[in-house]
Amino acid sequence: MAENKQKRPNANEEGQPGGSRRRGDVLENAILRAAWEELQETGYSKMTMEAVAARAQTNKTAVYRRWPNKAKLIIAALKKFGPKPAIESPDTGDLREDVLALLHGLIKPMQMIGVETIKGLMVDIHGDELLSKMTLPPRPDDILVNSIRNILRQADQRGEVELGKLPQRVIGLPVDLVRYELLTTRTPLTDEAIREIVDDLFLPLVRRTMQS
Repeated sequence: MAENKQKRPNANEEGQPGGSRRRGDVLENAILRAAWEELQETGYSKMTMEAVAARAQTNKTAVYRRWPNKAKLIIAALKKFGPKPAIESPDTGDLREDVLALLHGLIKPMQMIGVETIKGLMVDIHGDELLSKMTLPPRPDDILVNSIRNILRQADQRGEVELGKLPQRVIGLPVDLVRYELLTTRTPLTDEAIREIVDDLFLPLVRRTMQS
């Protein structure tokens, strides 16, 4: 009589033994959550796609099929689970406080994500050619410049500035400097650096235009 052999459950394509097979958004969300948790625990430089697959209880092929490298996977995880920048124009009733609040709202999520992750992403995505590949939207479509313009429009209504006298380069200066420092240092700005941009560079230029 032939011996009955007990069958072991085969892992399905997505790495789940036996049970129902995960597909689509269910699987993608599991991988993204695993990537986010792995980033939190091990840091960007030490995490691997294999470790993410193991944490998500799937196989690395399922991960690579959706995200071809670690940088793109982490960007997707950050978009879903990471802190979000605040880009709407504050209205505190004071020009200085409004600009500071906007810049802090942009930088604080990057500070929370951390220097290692920011540097790792920028190097892995663009390498040393980052500056040459960096493109910005035309000024009328630049959401951050428009946020500064809205802040200045509010200040104009309060009599703090005359928006019509301000050159476009001055209007965009705070966010341009934030972008430049981020790209060149690959490090989120400190609170002190933000204060210097506002107090030592932007506001003196705005006030000088008012006096002309």
